[in-house]
Amino acid sequence: MSELLEKVRAASRRLKVFPLPSAVLLPGAALPLHIFEQRYRDMVKDALATDGIFAMAQVLPGQEGRLQGHPDLEEMLCAGVVTLNEQLEDGRYNLVLVGVARCRVVRELPQTLAYREVEAELLEDAPYAGEEETLLRSAVIELIARLPEEVGQRIGQVAARVRGGALADLLAATIAPDAARRFEVLCELDVRQRLRDVLDDVQNVIARLKPNKPEGLMN
Repeated sequence: MSELLEKVRAASRRLKVFPLPSAVLLPGAALPLHIFEQRYRDMVKDALATDGIFAMAQVLPGQEGRLQGHPDLEEMLCAGVVTLNEQLEDGRYNLVLVGVARCRVVRELPQTLAYREVEAELLEDAPYAGEEETLLRSAVIELIARLPEEVGQRIGQVAARVRGGALADLLAATIAPDAARRFEVLCELDVRQRLRDVLDDVQNVIARLKPNKPEGLMN
């Protein structure tokens, strides 16, 4: 991951941006994308020819109707790297973008290409392990017990391999109810508060799920 962070740090001086209100990328999470608009085909082609990096952005409230033009952007982005891609015969792309790091827009650069680019500041989480992480892990165990086995195993594998803010990010990417909630998590830079927020989300999911019934007869 440190190598990818350095790639994002280098790319942040001129970071390609894809505004898409329906899709929020979080660090560590995978986002499948179907790229059909010509300017973003150009963006993907240019990214694949270099470092494979571009950022997903949200637009300011009320700007959603301007996506075909030049909507104003929220300052918080998530830069990701293309890990899988397929170019179709007509030039469209199917790809998977994996989040690497939060970034904050410093300024938008003069547009010289079909797509937009920004200068951005890379925002890294400080290491953190405290009560909030312990409580979140306990809640995840309870959640897994209430989910179908295959789904629970996937969430358990995710939770086992990350710590601190990354744990909150990956869980939010899995269970957050909508893009707006995932963007709130993206914007929360305080790791302790992010863990608390995602703990609330996990507990809300648990409250809606009935415990799985044990198989077999009970004595």
